[in-house]
Amino acid sequence: MRVVTRRRRPAGKQPEHTEVSVARQSPHRPDADEPELDGPAESGTASASAGATRALWEELRIDPVEIALPAGTGYTLRAYRPARELTPTDVEERDQDDPFLARRQVVAEEEDDDEAVVILDEEVAQDFAESDEEAGRDTKDGAKADADEDSAAAEEDTGDEEVPVFLSHKGRLLLFKTPESLVTFVRSGAPNDLAQLDSWNELSERLEPADIAPLDQDVYELDLVVENLRGGHDAWDSTLLIEAGEVARDISYALQLPAVLDMLSAGSSLDDLDEALRASVNGGIGGFLGRRRLKRIGAQTASLGWRTIVGKISAVVDWRD
Repeated sequence: MRVVTRRRRPAGKQPEHTEVSVARQSPHRPDADEPELDGPAESGTASASAGATRALWEELRIDPVEIALPAGTGYTLRAYRPARELTPTDVEERDQDDPFLARRQVVAEEEDDDEAVVILDEEVAQDFAESDEEAGRDTKDGAKADADEDSAAAEEDTGDEEVPVFLSHKGRLLLFKTPESLVTFVRSGAPNDLAQLDSWNELSERLEPADIAPLDQDVYELDLVVENLRGGHDAWDSTLLIEAGEVARDISYALQLPAVLDMLSAGSSLDDLDEALRASVNGGIGGFLGRRRLKRIGAQTASLGWRTIVGKISAVVDWRD
């Protein structure tokens, strides 16, 4: 499994959200006899509460995340830890429920069976058996040595690399529609992939619904990506699309979605889009070249690719009320 390296968002870039009409409630106006609250004191209390919340997440090295998908918006949790400290999520049960994966496995088995060789002469068969046995030992020994070397090199290269892990279970991302339902789950002691973290027990004891307040950089609007890409190059929201790529890579790595990882891998058309977007938000010649690269990327191809990604992620979400 390949390691996903986190990317940084463009420095100083504020989200450029597409225009959405939002119904707002009228501000509360106190009656004449109703005492007005002390504005500065109230503001100070809110700031202190927010600071305490951030201190909790920073101490435990876990963060609340908000993800919007076509089916709705939900909250979950995400952490980053060295790969050697994590046990990957178990996707066997999930993949057994995938009829396309099951069909691919049957086809692979049939292809393996077709490779059998029938030999009628017993003496020749014995010679082949002895030859194959000897070759097999040599191949096995050589393969084992190569595998040990590759494994050691891979562990040395990636063991300390921080990789994402989500509040997930058996290959499915757990999304909660309210902070209260997320907190109830955390306190329940139900099995999940974050329970392996050394800070999980403390989180389950201290977490309150008010703490589920994701930072702006941890709010992802995957439901807007396809529509934004369809709007054409001039309408593309760089921040929206870059952040969508970040969380899609994290989810596909943590939940073992190789098809999504391949679509976003280095050299792919969607990775070229990501690199051009990152370059375009910078000033100077780099930004100019990035914008020129964007003009050469097909809007239809990008939107179709992202529709597939959003669909595959949506398919492994376990919604919790």
